Amino acid sequence: MQEKTFKIGNLNTNEDAEKLTQTMLEVWGISQAEVKAQHKTVSILFDERMASEEDFAQAVREAGFNLASE
Repeated sequence: MQEKTFKIGNLNTNEDAEKLTQTMLEVWGISQAEVKAQHKTVSILFDERMASEEDFAQAVREAGFNLASE
């Protein structure tokens, strides 16, 4: 298992955090997701054999959020 934290540029409310948490948990390979709106971050625990960082980035974009580095 591997842990990774992403900065999310447009994560503003607790509702955004809940939406992003649910989105991350639907991605194959992610076993835990913690979203903190106040820090604009999402931390995930995932099996790197099942999914890649690009899979997570795509899920973030599809949910309507932007990675801060993009």
